[in-house]
Amino acid sequence: MKLSNTERKIIENSIRDIENFPKPGIVFKDITTLLNDKKAFGVLMNHLYHRYKKYDLEYIAGIDARGFIFGAALAQMLGIGFVPIRKKGKLPYTTIGEKYALEYGVDEIEVHIDAFGEQKGARVLLIDDLIATGGTANAAATLIEQAGAQCVESCFVIGLTFLDGIKKLQEKTDVYTIIEVD
Repeated sequence: MKLSNTERKIIENSIRDIENFPKPGIVFKDITTLLNDKKAFGVLMNHLYHRYKKYDLEYIAGIDARGFIFGAALAQMLGIGFVPIRKKGKLPYTTIGEKYALEYGVDEIEVHIDAFGEQKGARVLLIDDLIATGGTANAAATLIEQAGAQCVESCFVIGLTFLDGIKKLQEKTDVYTIIEVD
């Protein structure tokens, strides 16, 4: 199912640009305005539901923290489980972690070792608000595989196509972006 031009405009118009945040020269895509716009959020979630209802998914994994919002809501709509992928040290049980490069340094995300149950090969959708350079998303897709599941697709509300994140992640899994920014 594709978004109509009207639906795309509703979502696009609900995302606020914040110039020079978090540093000079960056235009931050603020999705808080999408979240508090019931029409835009409804259009987005309805679209995601119809896209993924026939994917035979068992879990949705959301990346800390905005991926939790979209992922948990979609998991509930689809009647499947939600798995949080968190920053290092935030999960209370035994975890596995994956490091990824930042512009200046390294960070790490984790998932519970039993996040996808006992069954190997669980079908998982990875979701987050935005993909830029793809470091976090690649690490998250790797974690899903390390935990014994299969990342069948990665979904992002916004894809920054002028960066290499989408292209890098496509080497690992299918990627779907709702709004693309060139």
